[in-house]
Amino acid sequence: MEKVRVGLIGCGSISDAHLQAYAANPQVKLVAVCDLNAERARAAASKYEIAGVYGDYDELLADPGIDAVSVCTWNNSHAEISIAALRAGKHVLCEKPLCKTVDEALAIEQAVRETGKILQVGYVRRHASNIDVLKRFIDAGDLGGIYYAKASLIRRLGNPGGWFADLERSGGGPLIDIGVHVIDLCWYLMGKPKAVSVSGNTYRKLGNRSHIENYSYYQAADFDPSVNTVEDMANALIRFENGASLMVDVSFSLHARKDSAQISIFGEKGGAEIEPALAITAERHNTILNVDPQLTTPGFDFMDAFGREISHFAKLCRGEAENLCPVEDGVEMIRLLNAVYRSAEEGREIRLDGADR
Repeated sequence: MEKVRVGLIGCGSISDAHLQAYAANPQVKLVAVCDLNAERARAAASKYEIAGVYGDYDELLADPGIDAVSVCTWNNSHAEISIAALRAGKHVLCEKPLCKTVDEALAIEQAVRETGKILQVGYVRRHASNIDVLKRFIDAGDLGGIYYAKASLIRRLGNPGGWFADLERSGGGPLIDIGVHVIDLCWYLMGKPKAVSVSGNTYRKLGNRSHIENYSYYQAADFDPSVNTVEDMANALIRFENGASLMVDVSFSLHARKDSAQISIFGEKGGAEIEPALAITAERHNTILNVDPQLTTPGFDFMDAFGREISHFAKLCRGEAENLCPVEDGVEMIRLLNAVYRSAEEGREIRLDGADR
């Protein structure tokens, strides 16, 4: 088949991971980029030798020479642009989160159904090589039924600022930015059970702590120390219909001794630690075993996972694979994230199997 001709919309920080992965993929040809900032769009086009440069995504979508697009814009524009792209006959890879609200998510899902085009949600951690290995153990029944998972992504000082810190554009702070990754990953590995209740808390106690000196951290291109309307940290307990549960806590800013990433799942026959590196615990012959799979990359390799994600998207566009991250999963994740925020705001558990859903 011919190469998949791809356009990218939104040339911010995450776009470079997409562009690198596309450029390295022999099944893809990058043909256009689009950004409201013309200089930034031209810079991306020059770096990756892309012919088409647009300042209006509608003009890019009108180009019949484009088969598929990556949507890498602010969260509050994901729904609008994804729906427009689908209706323009393009396949879509939409960066996480799918959008801000459940209504938006349902509208995207409807557009997918009506157009018959592909939408892949950017859950890049599902594509990591260590997850591919772990999934084989789970699918073979080696861990038994997964009944508990816990995930923690703690940044002691890591509010990127800019649009990330603007509630209107982002939809939230660490929960919707990095929490979405680990909640989705655990839910995926647990077999995507139906959630029945959510109890969550969010805190705005520390702000972006821009007064801190002598400690560097990533700052968005439009970082403004005076703007911060999102939570510092969030935690949640999610219960599922099959009795399983998931605990999560994430932060942009917390008085922690160090940054940390810890993700674990627990089953009836064994368990697995996913971050900081894949390790499996099991029982054999009345003896507990700690198994360290011998992997080139036992932890999460950002660029390798992006390469695998883009490769999967290209195969989807060519009709060579089944969607690992379909729109339905994006809808459910927005439902869960919104429920956590609502639980925190109302100070109560939110039922997802009744009146609160």
